[in-house]
Amino acid sequence: MIRKHSATLHGHRTSFTLEDEFWSELKTIAVARQKSVAGLIAEIDDGRDAESNLSSALRVHVLRHLKGEG
Repeated sequence: MIRKHSATLHGHRTSFTLEDEFWSELKTIAVARQKSVAGLIAEIDDGRDAESNLSSALRVHVLRHLKGEG
């Protein structure tokens, strides 16, 4: 199921949609890196291309992590 989530990034509230599986994996990555989910999302947001949206950037980050690329 796809769900809408929200987070505060650099003092600004933003929302994004992710499938439950991607959300679960993002939380797992955050725990492994000993950071908050919001901190991980902010890091991904800071590094994404201006043309991409946050939801896509989060999915790509999870995919790269699972492939051992990130």
